[in-house]
Amino acid sequence: MSLHDLFRRWPLMRQILDGGDGTGPEAESAGTRALRARILDPGVRVARSICPYCGVGCGQLIFVKNEKITAIEGDPASPISGGCLCPKGAASHQLLTHAGRLTQILYRAPRATTWQPLALERAMDMVAERVWASRSRTFVRHDPAGRPIGHTTAIAHLGGATLDNEENYLIKKLFSAGLGMVCVSNQARV
Repeated sequence: MSLHDLFRRWPLMRQILDGGDGTGPEAESAGTRALRARILDPGVRVARSICPYCGVGCGQLIFVKNEKITAIEGDPASPISGGCLCPKGAASHQLLTHAGRLTQILYRAPRATTWQPLALERAMDMVAERVWASRSRTFVRHDPAGRPIGHTTAIAHLGGATLDNEENYLIKKLFSAGLGMVCVSNQARV
């Protein structure tokens, strides 16, 4: 390789010899020229989604290759975020792929010192049994004057910010009218 060819491999020398402002091809290295956009890879498919962190609803593009999530980026077509993500949304790839992410339900019995795996069905049954037992134990049918009130203050529900209006409506109906809970709120308002 000649000295001239060696110098031309250096982006600054290409800029001096060929002109340009340092933002075009003269500034590219061989590695940069070899890069290709993720979406051009034939094995990658892109799914549209919504960020799970808050109620804003920023659009996300989920890049999947071989059924594994490879990246998550803001969706430029989103009318909400226009391709931008906050730091939490930009880190949602880790939420789904981090090695320390729990992938099974764990339960620690009262006074136990270790967590034990638990089947989803069993965990749901335990929650339902405990909610119903608390409601049965604390349900107040009438106030001291004999007026019907039908409520319990022993159970509360705190919804998440990503729940939409329809989900919150159903939650409020289930927990207030169905179970008599008066402590129903939403994290988005806190």
